[in-house]
Parts: sequence; C-alpha cells; structure tokens
Amino acid sequence: MSLANWKQAEKLVQRIERSIQAGNVFHAYIIEGDTCVDKVGFAKDMIKAILCSQAPGIGCDQCISCRKIDHDNYEDLFFLESDGLSVKDEAVFQLQEKLKLVPTGGQRNLAIIKDADTMTPRAQNRLLKTLEEPAPGTVILLLSENKENLLETIRSRCITYQLSGLGQEDAKLNMEKAEAVMEGVLEGYNFFKMKECLAKHVKSREDAFQLLDGLERVYRDFLVEKDLRGRLVKREDIFKNIAFIEEARRDLIMKVNYNYAIKNLIIKIGG
Repeated sequence: MSLANWKQAEKLVQRIERSIQAGNVFHAYIIEGDTCVDKVGFAKDMIKAILCSQAPGIGCDQCISCRKIDHDNYEDLFFLESDGLSVKDEAVFQLQEKLKLVPTGGQRNLAIIKDADTMTPRAQNRLLKTLEEPAPGTVILLLSENKENLLETIRSRCITYQLSGLGQEDAKLNMEKAEAVMEGVLEGYNFFKMKECLAKHVKSREDAFQLLDGLERVYRDFLVEKDLRGRLVKREDIFKNIAFIEEARRDLIMKVNYNYAIKNLIIKIGG
C-alpha cells in the first residue's frame, strides 16, 4: 500500500507529498495515533514515499525499494520497539551505531521506533544526541500513542503528524465499549455486575487497549464539557482517572494479564 491509499488522511498525505517533492525531508518525525491506528503501516508508506524514484512523495509499490520495505528487508531501514516494558537505553545505542553506517541500498539510513513514548528517560536523552546532530540523510520516525510522554526537547526537534482522524470505525467501537463501562462506573454497579460488563466488552488484550483509548476520549469529553455527565465527576478526579488509564496502558505493555489490568483500573476509577 502507498500513501495514496490513506484516503482518510488526504490532507496530511498531500502535505507530505509536497514536502518530499520539494526536497524538504526532515530528519525526525513523530507519528501519533491511537492503538487502533496502523502507525507502522503509515510509517512504512511514508518511507516508501521518501525513497521511491518512480512516484516520489507518494510511493509506487512496484519499484525495488517499495517492495523491500513492504517485506521488511530494505537494507537501510532499522526497526526498534519496546522489549515488553519500554524502549531501553541499550537498544537506542545499538540503533545509533547502525545509523552511523554508510547506507548500502541508497542515500539514506532510516529508522522506525515503535512504542517511542515508552522510551526510558535515559534512552530519550541518548536519542536526543542523534536528533541534535543527525548524520546526513538520516530519517527517524517515532511512533507514539501519547507524545506528551516524550521529552519536550525530543518533541521540539521533530515534526508531528497526527493520525487521530483515522480508524474511525474502530474508534466508534472503542467508544461504545467505553460508554458501556462508564455507565457502570457512574451508576455504581456492584462488583459482579461490573465484572459481567467487562467480560462482555473485553475478551482480549487488543480489546483492553481499545477500551483504554475509548475511556480516555470519554474523560477528555468530560473535561471540555462535550459530555455533560462530566459534571458528575470532579475535575481533579478526571485528571486522576486519566492518569490511572495511562498506568493501565503501561501495565498492558508490560504484559500484565489484561483482565487484571482492566479490573484494577475500574476499581481505581470507580472509587
């Protein structure tokens, strides 16, 4: 798939296409989107658009570089992700060493850092050195669900692309799950009724991540009074519960049993 297939992000794709065709490729980007958004897929398509000689700015899906990227065997593209807990300092160091090498397949070294917002502070500070003095042609894409978990010094050295408008069908499903669970919280369901509600809507780790995305949207709607039910919840409790949701997300990333993580969350936000 090329960037041309991202119909829901047409304006963003046009912006990327214009900048690439004008030769304005930056050295670092943050791609932010919810769990349900295929950020890796978008990042790979963006890299194809940068490298493709047949359809620069969009990607042709047919040339050697496009096909290699699709099959994850492009020589100068490096992937980094969390080890289940976070992206560690040592992993960033190893990536930096690779990015110092002379490209073998083209003119650029490129990297996709999945789970970038889980980088430890030490790892972020190490990466900062590369962002401050990148080797010529280097392009780094940091994939994040919440860029606020990244240091301001990291964010200020990257261009951010928001993919929050994508995955609308999944987002709708997430909200339906979250609404059902929130109803139980606000109505004060007893333990057994809430357990039954969770069993209906959370049947896998992916469901758990989706529920967290939906609950965050619900609480943010409370904050801006888009949802008047928010008046039933103290403002300080809204912020506290959003923090509990992020804590549950970290638990899931750490491979904590998803049933335990979600039940623990509901106990906390249910008071």
